[in-house]
Amino acid sequence: MSLGLDGLHVVITGGDGALGHAVVQAFVGAGAICHLPILGRPPADSAAGVHTTAGVDLTDEQAVVDFYTSVPPPAASIHLAGGFKAKPIAETTRADLEQQLLLNLATAFFCCREAVKAMRPHGGGRIVNVAARVVEVPTSGMVAYTISKAGVAALTRALAEEVRGDGIQVNAVMPSIIDTPANRAAMPNARVDRWPKPAELANTILWLASPENRLTSGALIPVYGKA
Repeated sequence: MSLGLDGLHVVITGGDGALGHAVVQAFVGAGAICHLPILGRPPADSAAGVHTTAGVDLTDEQAVVDFYTSVPPPAASIHLAGGFKAKPIAETTRADLEQQLLLNLATAFFCCREAVKAMRPHGGGRIVNVAARVVEVPTSGMVAYTISKAGVAALTRALAEEVRGDGIQVNAVMPSIIDTPANRAAMPNARVDRWPKPAELANTILWLASPENRLTSGALIPVYGKA
């Protein structure tokens, strides 16, 4: 099912991560042409419909500007890139806080801004950010991370209102712990059957970013699984 994405250009940040692989696969399956900015080296064999740009530091404002101007105007821009660090507040330094704000909020802000600039002249588009369950269901020991993801949620709602008249819809998903190899290794005794799977999250993101989504904007979609 293409959801109207066949042949459309889509930017996916964090496309080389566990969730990113599932999201890219979903969009390629829907016929989209995916553009992935990554920091490291590109894979030796990219799948058909996937174009990777290496050496893009999404925390570098100019690098984000340069990337968006180097690819065709996207019909959708999906912002999965980010970082996680858990520390009690008494042990959280200014550097820890700034790092979480930079990795999660600043990268989403830069990408949202450049996506809007690229989409406006072409009559609109779709933007999907990634917040987190802790925004609405706080967990102790991760204050800096929670603050940064709350910023992503606020960015999503504020931007959705700002660009409503431009035909651009902006939403965010709020996952809990995602069932990835890294999370399984870090929490070997957890109930992984309760965690949302990357492919399940990808399906939600795919619909939010598709032309079939004609009404939903400014929403924070809970994708918690059974957690």
